[in-house]
Amino acid sequence: MRIEIQKFGGTSVAESKTREMAVRKIINARKSGFQSVVVVSAMGRRGDPYATDTLIDFIRDIYRDIHPREMDLLMSVGEILSSVVMANTLQGKGYDAVAVTGRQAGILTDENHGNADILEARPDYIVHLLEQGKIPVVAGFQGSTKGGEITTFGRGGSDTTAAILGEALKAESIEIYTDVDGIMTADPRIVADASTLRTISYSEILQIADQGAKVIHPKAVEIAMRSGIPIIIKNTMTNSPGTVVSSQPGRKQHQKSGQLITSIAHMTGRTQFTIETEGMKDQNDILVCLAGNGISIDIINIFPNQMVFTIEGHATKKTLEILEKQKKPYHVIENCSKISVVGDRMRGIPGVMSRIIQALTARQIEVLQTSDSHSTISCLVKGEDTVPAVLALHEEFKLSTQ
Repeated sequence: MRIEIQKFGGTSVAESKTREMAVRKIINARKSGFQSVVVVSAMGRRGDPYATDTLIDFIRDIYRDIHPREMDLLMSVGEILSSVVMANTLQGKGYDAVAVTGRQAGILTDENHGNADILEARPDYIVHLLEQGKIPVVAGFQGSTKGGEITTFGRGGSDTTAAILGEALKAESIEIYTDVDGIMTADPRIVADASTLRTISYSEILQIADQGAKVIHPKAVEIAMRSGIPIIIKNTMTNSPGTVVSSQPGRKQHQKSGQLITSIAHMTGRTQFTIETEGMKDQNDILVCLAGNGISIDIINIFPNQMVFTIEGHATKKTLEILEKQKKPYHVIENCSKISVVGDRMRGIPGVMSRIIQALTARQIEVLQTSDSHSTISCLVKGEDTVPAVLALHEEFKLSTQ
């Protein structure tokens, strides 16, 4: 049995027109000899009647605080509704489709409501449906504990559903359908001539997702990577071949073209803190205090008499309260952006950082802080420099010609 996982995001199932396009993709897979397992997200986005954010807003307008268990029950409704609608759409085309909840799909999780980790998948019911020639339409984003409590996986969790089922069913591929043609060399809302990548490595897509791109959830990539199943990012509304995510994608092609960089990612809404630590017995006290208050640090540089780090903007007020208690001088720059250059092929290549700094300073963009790894170099810039910085680096590494 040749199995293919096809996951459709909220925009793909929100309207009858896009559902018809999604159904066409499922039927085409069937005609190509695959048994499809369909995974769906909740329909639409905030403001649409059954979107996850709409459901959350609805209950919070009534009750300010809601227990995580009940919140999971509420949030699971959106995906279940999508699975019922998509199953009936397929039935209307003459295909025997069955709506399936996460629990029925055999996805077992821990008891961490709202951000549950998957313990294992036992898709016996899915296999039973496939053997009968039926098309399972699985509600994404959800599973259950061994005791039967409904849980959810956090934002982007439907991608994780697709990946864990792909692994458990030994699928040949995992197709993630969205409203873009694939992974882009930069955000097309910023770079009009950003190009679609035909191939990308698991490690690169993990870095791009971690640095701000929201095309696929990192957990899904990690699962696919350990099982060696290729992920294909496609557009529901077009026939674009999409982007294939695998272990060693197109390396010879990239070496021939001389491309070092794969993509430019960015994250807005960062805050930078510079703390004068002279005379402090242990700088780690500040880090321990921040961690104890649930504040995650991103870029960090520590010097003998100074510490510089960035956090998410929403944690700024809490961080200021903590530092006031420390009674150490500090400087704050709010509304910063982290611009990241990602590419496996830059590993061990000298001069990449120099090119980045030169491209930014040539456009009078001040670099506030940097960090780097084998495949990523990040620069912190002021918020107003976000668009110029992304454009400058996209042009510097000639990504439009990929």
